[in-house]
Amino acid sequence: MSAPRVRLGDLSVGFVHSLAEAVRNLGYEPQPLLDQYGLDAARLAEAGARLSIPRYMRLGHAAIQLTGAPDLGLRMGLSSRLSQAGLAGVTAAQAPTVREAARTLIRFEALYGSNYRGQSSFQEDQTGAWLRFYSISPYNDYNRFVVDSILAGWLHQLSTLAGTRVTAERVEIEFDAPAYASEYAMLSEYPASFAAGINQLRLSQHTLGLRNPDHVPSTWRHLLQVCERELEQLTRTRSLRERITQLLGPLLNGGREPDLAEVAARLKLPTWTLRRKLAEEGTRFRAVLNDTRRDLAMTYIRDTELAFGEIAYLLGFASAEAFQRAFKRWNGQTPGEFRRSQRHSV
Repeated sequence: MSAPRVRLGDLSVGFVHSLAEAVRNLGYEPQPLLDQYGLDAARLAEAGARLSIPRYMRLGHAAIQLTGAPDLGLRMGLSSRLSQAGLAGVTAAQAPTVREAARTLIRFEALYGSNYRGQSSFQEDQTGAWLRFYSISPYNDYNRFVVDSILAGWLHQLSTLAGTRVTAERVEIEFDAPAYASEYAMLSEYPASFAAGINQLRLSQHTLGLRNPDHVPSTWRHLLQVCERELEQLTRTRSLRERITQLLGPLLNGGREPDLAEVAARLKLPTWTLRRKLAEEGTRFRAVLNDTRRDLAMTYIRDTELAFGEIAYLLGFASAEAFQRAFKRWNGQTPGEFRRSQRHSV
C-alpha cells in the first residue's frame, strides 16, 4: 500500500481576505489577482475551503509585486480579523482574556491551518508569555510576508478583543533585517530583533490579563466544546505512520537525520514498542523516513522556488550531493530533470 502524498501544508481561505484588504488599502483592486489563483467569490465562500501553502506564498509574492509594498505582511496583520481563522477564531473572540484568546488560537491552529514545518506555541512563565511561530526558513521573497502577517495579526486581533492597543514587550524575527525594518515599530515598544533563533513576540502579564468586554461564559464554553470535537475528529483517524510523518518535518530541518529513538521519545513510546507497532502496520522506521523525504523533495521541487541545496538542508541531508544521489535513486531523475519536467507539464 502506497503512503499518502505529503503536503507542505494548507490554510483557510479566510486569510485571503486580509491580503485582499491590504492590497485595496494601497489603492489596487485585488480581484483580478485573486481570479488568477481561482479565488473568486464562490471559492472564498465555500465552507471549509483551504489554500495550499505554496499557492498562498505565490499569491502573496504576486501581491507584493503588484503593490510595490515589501511590508505587505505587516499591513495584512492590521487588516486581519479573528473570524478569518474560522471556528477557532470565532471561539477566541469569546475568550474572557487576552491570555485565553491567544491560547485558543494556538491550541486549535490545526482547524484553520497546517504546515509540515511545525506549529505555533504559547509558552507562559511568571512574567509573561511568548507566542511563537515556527521557522519557515530559508527565507526569501515568497515567505517573509507570512511571518509578518502572523505576528502583526496576533497583536491586532488581541487588540480588537481587548478594546485597547496591544503591543509586544519584545519581537524577535528569524530572518535578517529587511529594507522595511523600521515598520516593525508598530508591533513593540522596543526595536525588533532580527536574525533571531525563532519568530516570537513577548506579552506581559498585564497584557495577558486584559479582559474581553464581549465575553459570554456560556457561549465561550459551548464553542470550546465544538472546537475540541473538531480537533479530535481531525486527528483520531491518523495511522502511526501518518503521525510519524507529521513529526519528521521539524526534526529533519537543519542538515541532520532524526533516528528511531528520537521519534519514539516524541511519541512517548519505548523504542521497541514503536518498532513493533510499525511492523504491525507492515513497515519500518527507515522506510517511513525515506518515503517522507522522497515525497517532500518532490513537493518542494514542484511547488517552490527553493534551490536544491536548500531543499537538501530542509530534508536533513549532510550535503546537496547526498540529496542529489538519493533523489536519483528514488525517482530515476536528477532534481533538475524532475523540476524541468514539472515546469513543462504545467
